[in-house]
Amino acid sequence: MLITFEGLDYSGKSTQVQRLANRLMREGYQVLVVREPGGTPIGEGIRSLLLDKTLTAMTERAELFLFSASRAQLVEEVIRPALERGMVVLCDRFFDSTTAYQGWGRGLPTDAVETVNDLATGGLKPTLTILVDVPVEVLEVRARASGLGRDRMESNGRSFYDRVRSGYRELAHKESRFVVVDGNRSEADIEREIWERVRPRVEASKTLVRNEG
Repeated sequence: MLITFEGLDYSGKSTQVQRLANRLMREGYQVLVVREPGGTPIGEGIRSLLLDKTLTAMTERAELFLFSASRAQLVEEVIRPALERGMVVLCDRFFDSTTAYQGWGRGLPTDAVETVNDLATGGLKPTLTILVDVPVEVLEVRARASGLGRDRMESNGRSFYDRVRSGYRELAHKESRFVVVDGNRSEADIEREIWERVRPRVEASKTLVRNEG
């Protein structure tokens, strides 16, 4: 089972990925957590390029193909083998990020982006996608409070993130695999809601591997 997490930067999705992983492991399931871009030696090299804020000349199409190249490697090297072993795979971002960020955010044709997504994943789609939704103003407050410098992707302006959020919400409206949760709440409240949505899916699966003992 592949469960992906999506959302704007500083939405809190990465925290919820780990919280769900911990909950699933306590329930006895074998879990693998991966992130995008990255997750493999090749992917981590690509990640460093994508987040390098000195690379201001990177074009929108180059960005699209770099994200997709990292994803293609991750799917074949890590995700598919884990799914074949019956593990629950939790992925911090997947192809919906590319549709939202490079399609809606950068303005690349979404039909072309979706074709590239399909090629990169070999047609693999998530069982469930958790969208941790926060308004852009919440992102800005959290970014300032973190005290961390912004990477190349995080340095985009307000209008960019407005478009990305609109893209995510449109995807969630069209795709039944999406679950949208309000990310402007306590981490514990968000975790409880996600678990309520995920638990029936994993309990209904007859193919997932549980840890012995």
